Amino acid sequence: MNRRAIRAIAMKDLRVVANNKGVTIPLIIAPLILMVGLPALVGLAPSLAASMPGTPLNGLDTFIESMPDSLLQTVAGYDEMQTMIVLALVYLFAPLFLVLPMMVASVIAADSFAGEKERKTLEALLYTPTSDGDLFVGKLLAAWLPALAVALLGFVAYGLVANLAAWPIMGEIFFPNLMWLVLVFWVAPAVAGLGLSTMVLVSVRAQGFQDAYQIGGAVVIPIVLLLVAQATGVMYFSVGLVLLLGFVFWLIDAVLLWLGVRTFRRSQLASRL
Repeated sequence: MNRRAIRAIAMKDLRVVANNKGVTIPLIIAPLILMVGLPALVGLAPSLAASMPGTPLNGLDTFIESMPDSLLQTVAGYDEMQTMIVLALVYLFAPLFLVLPMMVASVIAADSFAGEKERKTLEALLYTPTSDGDLFVGKLLAAWLPALAVALLGFVAYGLVANLAAWPIMGEIFFPNLMWLVLVFWVAPAVAGLGLSTMVLVSVRAQGFQDAYQIGGAVVIPIVLLLVAQATGVMYFSVGLVLLLGFVFWLIDAVLLWLGVRTFRRSQLASRL
């Protein structure tokens, strides 16, 4: 494996992504909404509601009572408003965080080979003196590393905004907990790997970036299902569950990467040009 060639391929892709507004704008707006706007809104909502007579947070009791008993035990000792903030920002929105690394990895990976076809640069890339394995790994790293960076920065921003916005109600630093640390450093890299490995396999066969992204969009379905299950009280993100989810995602990643390495051949790509 030629590390220098892999680094060159990854850096080239990252430069292309940085200069592509169609790719970078969603990668900026979505994290701002999910990791800054959402925790600020939830954290400030109780304070704003308390300052406006006649506008209580209706249905708060029903919302709290619908949560599993095991989850309610983790917020024992908090009052009603504090319980709502912790349930929302620490537990209910945890699956939304996983959208971030998956989205970043998927967008960049969709642009990897399909974007090269649109820009008419794939043929030159295929005839560079690198092995199929080096080319494949370089493409993967170009999507995986930015996804990890955005996820980590988003986690830091989410924690700062959540604690600052909710400070008048909470009066303490309540975020992150152990579950979130496992989520960020164990599950998020695996989710990013799932998004990029799926998208690379799809983009190799797609005719353009939009085709690849639309076809590979189904990769977010598992995250949506986790969000629905958490919101309806069917399950909640505990340390044990998050560890298990990470293991499952890493296992799927290993299978997809094995398939990718086995099936990726530049000669087949050249024949589709």
